[in-house]
This record gives sequence, structure tokens and C-alpha cells, in this order.
Amino acid sequence: LRVIRESNPLPSVCGRVCHRPCEAKCRRGQLDEPAAIDDLKRFVADYAMKNHIMLPVMMDRKRDESVAIVGSGPAGLTCAYYLARKGYSVTIYESLPVAGGMLAAGIPAYRLPREPLNWDIDQIRAMGVKIHLNTTIGKDISLSELQEKYDAVFLGIGAWKSAPLGIPGEQFEGVVPALDLLKTINLGGKIEVPKNVVVLGGGNAAMDAARTLLRLGSEVVNIVYRRTHSEMPAIPEEIEDAEKEGIIFHYLMAPLEIVGDEKGKVKAIKLQRMRLSEFDRSGRKRPTPIEGAEMIIECDMVVPAVGQMPEIDVLGDSLQSDRWGNVSVNRYTLLTSKPGVFAGGDMIGAEATVVNAMAYGKKAAYSIHQYLRNLRGDEEEEFIAEPERMRIIEEPPVLQEIKRVYLSELPVRERICSFAEVKMCMSEDDAKREAGRCLRCDLEKKVKKLHQLVAVEEEEQ
Repeated sequence: LRVIRESNPLPSVCGRVCHRPCEAKCRRGQLDEPAAIDDLKRFVADYAMKNHIMLPVMMDRKRDESVAIVGSGPAGLTCAYYLARKGYSVTIYESLPVAGGMLAAGIPAYRLPREPLNWDIDQIRAMGVKIHLNTTIGKDISLSELQEKYDAVFLGIGAWKSAPLGIPGEQFEGVVPALDLLKTINLGGKIEVPKNVVVLGGGNAAMDAARTLLRLGSEVVNIVYRRTHSEMPAIPEEIEDAEKEGIIFHYLMAPLEIVGDEKGKVKAIKLQRMRLSEFDRSGRKRPTPIEGAEMIIECDMVVPAVGQMPEIDVLGDSLQSDRWGNVSVNRYTLLTSKPGVFAGGDMIGAEATVVNAMAYGKKAAYSIHQYLRNLRGDEEEEFIAEPERMRIIEEPPVLQEIKRVYLSELPVRERICSFAEVKMCMSEDDAKREAGRCLRCDLEKKVKKLHQLVAVEEEEQ
């Protein structure tokens, strides 16, 4: 666990909801299948949580400076973790009644139960990080007040504002943005459960909203996406699980109009059939309408999940923004147009994934440390405090083919009736077996580093 937390302060979270970009680089995949890196992190974190293991983190001496962080999502929590390790006094301001930001209010419990999420957050709190809940910037406290009170500020506000569809009928009762829906349910609120629902979009928010409504009791849940299955940006496993659970997918379809009844309530949605043409700036083929090819789906709720934006207007007009409405930053330091104010993650238009937000949080912590210490970027090689000596099992890698361990899942009939976690944790034996598949690239790096040190010593002699 100590090894994992050197580079990942949220192992319980990443072990469940990360989109696994590291697996594409895993050399084990060239032999058979990549190592189940996230599943192993989850096993270790769950083992520590169940056995009440709290490992102290090595921290630098206490420093005089203090830092304010706005938002307790993955970017804010990660930034707080690394700054606390460097000895800074850190205070997080969160507008929600619970810590976690998008992790707590945007991701359903069947993917990320609250117990492991809170365990990760408690580890950060144990480092001295303070979290003020129900505190909204621009309402309860202003950015200028934070600047006066703290030596530096990091803005890690999530993208909660839904992008408009730009079609007739958006004003009808029963049009509920995906994140508004998820926030209400995840924070314990109630909604009038629709019988037939249409979710618009192909990302993780669309999958989460559709699967949540299914669990709440909706009889027919449709997902409408303007491209094909292969272009969907959602995590492939989430798409597959949605299909298993009986959610109906409509590909190459785009919303044309939301139809309401005489009472102003949604009763149907009109869709336009599409075809893929030339490639656009995103590297995907552009969907273009097929003239005269339309269809109507009767429904009593439409859930747009076609894009979200950060609400930077709460910050006032003091920060420069780009043409897309994101906060403008120096891409190397994440410094905004205001001295001592940094921003990262959703606020600057970054790829909206948990691990990407965490990467920005770490980068911001590094930049804030450099800023407060008046250091240049090349004056300090290692940002993380040196860990204490750790016993590493240096066994030779297993090169023969070994099948990857996959997590068992709740049967579909059981899962769609509750918000119980769908994917089970590995057993200890399975975890040992899966860990044994690792080709130990770290040992190769150690050998290379040793050779480099020897070469330097020989040159000096």
C-alpha cells in the first residue's frame, strides 16, 4: 500500500473507476494480456480498509505557507495530498455536503461504493488536510478572500454545468441533465422515476445515468448516440455492462426535437438518422444527417449527457478564459492570469477522466511548491518525499503464458434491483497469482540506474 500511495493517493477509487490507460503500455500484454493493475490496487486498498490498516505517510517538515483548494474531487484531493506531504497547511473548500466532488455525487455506488471512497479521503484527512463542506466559492467565500487568506490557491472545480442541446423542447418538464440526475440520487434525493427514458450521449455519464434509472425501476431505458459503438467514449466495460443489463442502444441517431404534451411534459423525442463522413478535429468521423430519415421514441424523460462545462462565472470576471469557457492557464505551470492562483482538471478543459484530473492535481501541487519556494522547474528533481526503506519482493518474472484473473460480478438479475457493487474484489490467492504475471519492469529500471551510477563512478576515477 505504501508503494502504491507514492504515486496514487486514491487507490480504492482508481481500483474501481479508472479507464486503465496504463494497461496499453503494460509489456505483459505483448505476451498474453496486460496485468490487472487496477484490480490489484483495489485488492491492496480493500485489504487495508477491512483490516483497519493505516500507514503513515512520510512528510517533510512543517512549512509556514498555507494553500487553499477549491473542490474536493480527484484533482483537489490529489493536489492536497502532495502539498501536505511537502509540509504545507492545506484547506479544501467543497460546495457539496460530502467530500469527494464528482467521485461522490457523479459516480453511482454500484461502481464506487461510499465506504472505500471515504477511506481514501480519510487517509488524506489524517495528513492534516482540512475539508470545509457546504462552502461555495462566489457565494460563501470569494476568490479574492482566499487570495488574502492563503499564500496560494488551486481551483479544481468539476464540470457540473450541462451543455445545451440546442434543439426545440429543451424547456419541457422531464428534461433532466445526467449530472443533475446523478447528483440528486447519489446525495440521497428522490425523483419521479420515468417508465420510459431516453439518455442522449455515449460517455460515462450517459452509461451511469441509464444504469441508475434502470435500478430505480424504469421499464425501458434507451441510449441514443450519434456515432457508432466503436466511437463511444465511455469505458468499454461500462458499455458492455449496460448491454448486459438490457439497456437499448440506438447508434447513428441524433436528437432533433423533444416533443411535449399540452401540460408541458415530455412525451417523445424525435431523432435524426446519421451517417459518418470525413474525419473531424477529434480524429473521429463526423456524423452528418440523412435527409428524410427520422424516427420517434415515446418517453416521459429525456436525459442529456452530451457534454459538461465548469461554472467559472462564480469566480467573477477576474480570471481570463478561453473561447470554450475554460479557465486559461500556463500549460506548463497551470498558473492562471492571477498571481498565486492555479487551476487544473475540468476547469481548464482537460480530458474528463479521474486519472487525468489526478495528474493535474499532482502537477499543480508541484507548481505551487515551486512558486512558494521561488524555485525554477529544474531545481528539484524529486517532488515526492523519499520513502522509508521498503522491503520489495524481487522475484524473477514469470515468462510463460498465464491467464489473467478477471473479477467476478453480481448476476444481472441481482444487480439491476439494487445499487450493490457489481464487481467483486479478488481473493488473496487470485491477487497473488495475478501479481505473479508482472514482468517486473521496475527491476530492469533499477539495473539500468545501477549501471549508470557505476559508469559515472568509473569516469570520476
